[in-house]
Amino acid sequence: MALDNHDTSDANAPRKGVWKSGKGKGRSHTKGRQLQEDAWDEVRALLADKPRRADLLIEHLHLIQDKFGHLSAAHLRALAEEMRMSMAEVYEVATFYAHFDVVKEGETPPPALTIRICDSLSCELAGAQALKTALEDGLDASEVRVVRAPCMGRCDTAPALEIGHNFVDHATLEKVTQVIAAGDTHVHVPDYEAFDAYAAGGGYEVLTKLRRDGDWEDVQQNLLDAGLRGLGGAGFPSGKKWGFVRDNAGPRYMAVNGDEGEPGTFKDRWYLERVPHLFLEGMLIAAWAVEAEKVFLYMRDEYPQVLALLRTEIAALEAAGIVPAGYIDLRRGAGAYICGEESAMIESIEGKRGLPRHRPPYVAQVGIFGRPTLVHNVETLHWVARICREGPEVLSSTEKNGRKGLRSYSVSGRVAKPGMYELPAGSTITDVIEAAGGMADGHRFKAYQPGGPSSGLLPAAMDDIPLDFDTLQPHGSFIGSAAVVVLSDQDSAKAAALNMLRFFEDESCGQCTPCRVGCEKAVKLMQADRWDKPLLEELSTAMVDASICGLGQAAPNPIRLVIKHFADEV
Repeated sequence: MALDNHDTSDANAPRKGVWKSGKGKGRSHTKGRQLQEDAWDEVRALLADKPRRADLLIEHLHLIQDKFGHLSAAHLRALAEEMRMSMAEVYEVATFYAHFDVVKEGETPPPALTIRICDSLSCELAGAQALKTALEDGLDASEVRVVRAPCMGRCDTAPALEIGHNFVDHATLEKVTQVIAAGDTHVHVPDYEAFDAYAAGGGYEVLTKLRRDGDWEDVQQNLLDAGLRGLGGAGFPSGKKWGFVRDNAGPRYMAVNGDEGEPGTFKDRWYLERVPHLFLEGMLIAAWAVEAEKVFLYMRDEYPQVLALLRTEIAALEAAGIVPAGYIDLRRGAGAYICGEESAMIESIEGKRGLPRHRPPYVAQVGIFGRPTLVHNVETLHWVARICREGPEVLSSTEKNGRKGLRSYSVSGRVAKPGMYELPAGSTITDVIEAAGGMADGHRFKAYQPGGPSSGLLPAAMDDIPLDFDTLQPHGSFIGSAAVVVLSDQDSAKAAALNMLRFFEDESCGQCTPCRVGCEKAVKLMQADRWDKPLLEELSTAMVDASICGLGQAAPNPIRLVIKHFADEV
C-alpha cells in the first residue's frame, strides 16, 4: 500500500496513536472499554483452572456475581478478554438474566444484601405486596435492597422471600429483621436421603443390571405400559422420546429440565429435597437408554439448596464409580422463566441468552451443540426410576374417573394445608381441596388455576373435571405442571388474571413481537376499570397465532377464561 502523500513526518520517529495517517492525533488504544489489569487478575483468579469455553459463560458470570455482588463493566471486559469473546456477547448474556446485576461505569453497585420477595399469585394472595412495602419502609435501602421476584417454588409457604441464599417461609417483617440481625444469609440444605442410605435400600441395582444386560426397548415399553407422560407440562409420552433420539446418529446428549418456573409449581423441589437419588437413577437410566455421552442437569438458581445437595450427591456418584467424573454437568440457571422451554434451556446450556428456537428441527434431532438430545423433566425421571424398580403397575394400577396413574399436585392459595399431594390422575378440584385440608377458615371456594397461570382460571362450578392430561383442553385450559392455586370469595378473578399477565410481561424473552408487545399491551388494557373485551380478544388471537413458543401462545388463557367465566368482574 502506498504511503499517504500528506504524511511528511520522519518515518523513523515514534508515532503517537494507532493510526498511521489521516487527520487528528489518533488513538493510543483501541476503541471500546479498556482492559483493566486489576480486574483481569481478579477474574483469572476466580476462574483458576476452569475451562474458558463459551458454553461456560453463565457459570463464570455466576462466579463474579457471587464474589462481588454485581458484575462491573471492568469485570465483564476482563471476562470477555479471558474467554476470547466479544464484549457484546458477554454483555447481552449478562443483561438477559434477572439474577445478574450489571453495573456500568459511574453507577452505584447494589447493597451487599438483597431480599427477593415473590409476587406471584399465591404469595400475592398471602400479602406479599404489603410485606414488600413494609420491608422497603423498615429497612435501610443503602444496606439492604428489596426487589420483587417471580415464583420461587415455595408457594406452599407463602409469602416467601430469599435473603441472600436463605429462604424465609411465611415471611413477616419481624422474621426478616431477625434473620438479618443474625447474619443468616447462607444456604440451608434440608435433610434428605443421601447416597449411602439410598444404595443400602437397593438403589442403583436396576441401573447396574440394565447396563450389564438390559434392553432399552423393554424399558421403553414399560414406560408406555405405565402411561408415563412428560410432567414438565407438555405431556408427551415419555417412552417415545427415547426412540426418536436413538433414530439419530450419535454422539447424543441428555438435558434435564430442572427450571421449574411456572408460578404455583414446586413438585420437583419437593422430590429433590427428599429423595434426590430416585431422580438421579432415573436420569442415568434414560441416559443409558439413548447412549448419551454426557448429561447436562439444568437447575434453576432459585433452588440454591437443591444445587448444593446435587453437587454433594453427584460427587458421591463419581466416588462410587457409578459415573465418571464430569459425566453429569450441573448447570445453574440465572433467573429466566423462559428457560423452562426446552430449546431456550439448551441455548442457556450453551452459554447464550435463553431464546427459544424455531422448530423444526426438534431437539431430538438438533439439540445441545447441534447433536441429538433427550430432554426430560425432573419428576418424569423420578417416575422412570420407580417404574423400573416397581414395575408399570406403580402408575397403571391406579384408576379414577376413567383416568389411570398418579399426579403430583402442587396446591397453594386459600386451602387449609398447602403442599404437594400425590393423588390419582383423575382427581377433581374437589378431591384436591379435600386432600389439602379443605378451604382455609373463613373462605368459600370461588375459582382455581389448574396448572399454573398458563392454564388460566376456572370457576368453582367446574368442579367435576378430572385434572389430568387432555381433560381440560375442551374447556380452554390444561393441566400443565399441575400447579393448583385456589381462590376464594375474598379474591378478585380480574386481579388474579392481571397478576398472571404481569408475570408473562416480565418473563417474555422479547424475541418475538406478538409476545413481547402483546403481553405489555394486555397488562395496560387489563388495568382499566372495564376491559375492552373485543380488543383483548383480538390481541389474544394474534398472540396465540403468531408467538414462537408456548409462553406467548398460552399467556392469553387467563384473559379469555376470566372474560368467559367472570364477566361481571371485567
